[in-house]
Parts: sequence; C-alpha cells; structure tokens
Amino acid sequence: MFNSNVKVTGTESGQVVIPSDNNTAYAHVRVTQKRNFVDDRGWLKKKELSALILGETTDLTELNLFTGQELPGKIVIKESLFPFNVNNPEKDYKFAGDTGVVCCLDGQPIYRKAFYDETGKDEDVFIKHNNGSAIKAASAKVAAKLTSASNEMVEETGFTL
Repeated sequence: MFNSNVKVTGTESGQVVIPSDNNTAYAHVRVTQKRNFVDDRGWLKKKELSALILGETTDLTELNLFTGQELPGKIVIKESLFPFNVNNPEKDYKFAGDTGVVCCLDGQPIYRKAFYDETGKDEDVFIKHNNGSAIKAASAKVAAKLTSASNEMVEETGFTL
C-alpha cells in the first residue's frame, strides 16, 4: 500500500531543530508521514503519523535539515506494556479515540509511541486491548452528552437540520 515519504517539519519561522525547554544542549526534529493501515475489521484508514528525532542540538543542527525535506525510511508505531518513559509513563498511554479511556490488556495500560526508522525495515508493533466494555461505556456517555447539547440548541434556537 502506498505511504508518503517521511518529511521534516518546522515552525512557522522555518526552525527545524527545536531545543529542549529543560536543557538547550538537547533538541528534537519533528518528522511526519502519511500512512495507510487496514484495521482488524478490514477497513483502510489513512493516518498522519509524527515522530521526534532526538539528539544533541549541535549534532541535529549539523544535519542541515530543512522544512519539507524528504528522508528515507518510515515512521513506525510501537505499543508496549512497559512505559517508554518511566519518569512520565502517562505521556505515552494509548487512548481509545476521544473517550479519555486508556486501552488496557488484562488491566495493564498499553503504551504507544511513534519512532522514525531510517532503514524502513522496522515493523509496527500493536497490542490488542481487552477493555472494550469500559470504552463502550465512555463512548455512550459522550454520545449522550452530544445528543443533549444538540437538543438544547434546538430548543434555544428553534434551528434543526
């Protein structure tokens, strides 16, 4: 299936190497890629992925990367039952859509992170969650709130679609 090339992104001013807020000796470069996935129900889904290339500010600057530059390789998704960052594990929780529910396997949270692989040989690693009932309950609450808000708008304005 066709996937776009990995592209370097930058700020509006064109800055590509973004120094860390905590220590300017370190920085990151953000890359994006549009990829196609077929989900477990057989549906094609197009997604734009992004990943950070981390490094020392001087090393990243010496690469002379620029906004829109295409890089070899691909962005891969890795899911794990172990946090990628033990100091801030919540940062990489895998969430079920906009429900706010963390996807879990047997009660253990699933962590999800995207990585840039310059070889293009690395593969995605997915973990199937099994807390679907909690996700469905949260989705039902969101749907009920939307319906209620829509009904209130109709009552207040008299406008319907």
